[in-house]
Amino acid sequence: MSTTKYLLILPLMAVIAYMAIVALVYFSQARLLYPGAGATPAPDHPSWGESVHVKTPDGEMLQGLYSQSDSDKPCVLLFFGNGDRVDNYAFLAQALAARGIGLLAISYRGYPGSTGSPSEQGLLTDGIATFDWLSAHAGSEIVVLGRSLGTGVAVNTAAKRPAAGVILVSPYLSVLSVAQARYPFLPAEILLKDPFRSDLNIGKVRQPKLFLHGRLDDSIPLSSGQALYEIAPEPKRMVIYDSAGHNDIFSDSLVGDVVRFVEALKGGGPRSRQEQEPVPGVIER
Repeated sequence: MSTTKYLLILPLMAVIAYMAIVALVYFSQARLLYPGAGATPAPDHPSWGESVHVKTPDGEMLQGLYSQSDSDKPCVLLFFGNGDRVDNYAFLAQALAARGIGLLAISYRGYPGSTGSPSEQGLLTDGIATFDWLSAHAGSEIVVLGRSLGTGVAVNTAAKRPAAGVILVSPYLSVLSVAQARYPFLPAEILLKDPFRSDLNIGKVRQPKLFLHGRLDDSIPLSSGQALYEIAPEPKRMVIYDSAGHNDIFSDSLVGDVVRFVEALKGGGPRSRQEQEPVPGVIER
């Protein structure tokens, strides 16, 4: 092959290779975004709580684990990360139960024990349905807690339902912005089916908010969580754990911060700034 022909074919080969990468990412994005989904059954003997089922408006059946709160204490509604399971939260259930606080962790559609297949709209529907189920069964205040991917579900739920407070562990401005930063060579805004735009919903979340993030997080950079914090309305507080990353963020210190935040909300959901204790800004631990 002559040099001239080679120079003509090389750009074409590069274009074909790029289009192949784009196609691969487009068709595999569900597997990348929801790695914990699959036909794995729910555990027969969960490590905490009782097994409950929530029916969604579009006909899916969600499995969850539920530890009831004392009659005068709130219940935390947990939306976990994309590769997680509800039975991984015995440590949190036990810490909350020691203070009389309940916990409901729900398995999204398509995740172990639940029917259907995951999508952004599906998970947001799951969040609302679970809040409504808990509101009917608990009879107490509900604090929404989102972890990683689940922070988008938590923000949407709190924007549409009267949660007493919101806790966001490793939150993002949007999944779209995280994808754009991680894959700058791809047209993420065109390819991504499930952008989870927390940035468009956080302004509606007027409840007290606690942002928790690890400084060493290389999955959802601290800068993304900080960007969401900056545009969130008051009251809000952010705690940064200097030695924590993404998968090791849960610690005695974090659980203590969660418990203290929930207990400080006692007395009736969102209140005016004047009625609340002073809320500090960003704290580093």
